[in-house]
Amino acid sequence: MAGHAPTDLDVMTTRPPRAASVSERTAAPPPPPPPVATRERGFLPFAAPLIGDEEIQEVVDTLRSSWITTGPKAKRFEQEFAAYLGAPAALALNSCTAGLHTALVTLGIGPGAEVITTPMTFAASVNVIEHVGARPVLVDVEPDTLNLDPGLVAAAVTPRTRAILPVHYAGHPAALDPIDDLARAGGFAVVEDAAHALPAKYKGRAIGSGANPVAFSFYATKNLTTAEGGMLTGDAAFLERARTLSLHGMSRDAWSRYDRGGSWFYEVIAPGFKYNMTDIQAALGLWQLRKLARFQERRRAVVRLYTEAFADQDALEVPVERSDVEHAWHLYVLRLREEALRIDRNVFIDELKQRNIGTSVHFIPIHLHPYYRDKYGYGPESFPVAYGNYRRMLSLPLSARVSDADAADVIAAVLDIVRRYRR
Repeated sequence: MAGHAPTDLDVMTTRPPRAASVSERTAAPPPPPPPVATRERGFLPFAAPLIGDEEIQEVVDTLRSSWITTGPKAKRFEQEFAAYLGAPAALALNSCTAGLHTALVTLGIGPGAEVITTPMTFAASVNVIEHVGARPVLVDVEPDTLNLDPGLVAAAVTPRTRAILPVHYAGHPAALDPIDDLARAGGFAVVEDAAHALPAKYKGRAIGSGANPVAFSFYATKNLTTAEGGMLTGDAAFLERARTLSLHGMSRDAWSRYDRGGSWFYEVIAPGFKYNMTDIQAALGLWQLRKLARFQERRRAVVRLYTEAFADQDALEVPVERSDVEHAWHLYVLRLREEALRIDRNVFIDELKQRNIGTSVHFIPIHLHPYYRDKYGYGPESFPVAYGNYRRMLSLPLSARVSDADAADVIAAVLDIVRRYRR
């Protein structure tokens, strides 16, 4: 029991301490590990949105108006977004997922078809292929950009191929020219997942400026946010068909029916979806779009700070930006060189969390998720480049809200962990 006084029995039955050896008496005790330096400004989120008074006032204006669902501001957002990219047309939707799904349905892709895509993406890119009844055909990625490897895409084409769905990973454009060439030669479509890629450019052309259907995301962490939301760009006639599908397959939307001079009559001409963007979301988007160039300047400044600090570290691999593209820098994906460290990626992330630094992992490859693993019989090494990079990657904080001081905290934390755990 704690606190009892020693008795004769205690003294008799307690062994005397062992005498220290000469080496033990002369060797200095190992120094205690230095304490972890925690960021003093509180927890730094991985990707916080930057919303200003202009967005708030525009939302309030919408709430005080007579129209809060899809209406004049959604239409204006479509027009301004298309003009910003130089796109033929744009369709505002409630998510990038909605854009991808609507594009596949508009193309008539369904059971019996195959769509080639990447394992290095969020599940939505592949889920939509399943939703239309087609088979997703995964091919591995390039070691540097982690985008679809065009050579592997070419080898995966079969008579059942109906589309290629490249993902512009982290904001770095995929190799579109060879992908588009394959599609033209095979007579099938290219549907681009540009959830990360606003405002990226490929060989001087803005992603989303061509005729391919291209889906963008405006989720809270994205370079431009409407909280939830997305946009589909592409050929104007294609988007008019997609617009009908995006709102229940109705021949007239609510704005056309209820505005002054509208007509109540409509017809359902296809079994569509409920994918429209509201004017409340569009109100945010209108101002976010006007600020996008400034947001990108800030992102690039943070990227420069990170890369300058990490580029010479033998334990770290920094992301690439090929000479023929402009990276959107939605993510800054740092890859650990495992042979140089005594800890793995998961412990590295925990160490950053102890220092008040938020991170994420992009992505758990599709073939590791139970649904796809079990349905298609994948093993971890089915796509070795994707799997090997997944095991050593983490995404550092990156947004227009990250200050120089924030970036300095991230850099100090990463370098401290590398020093502590270097082999």
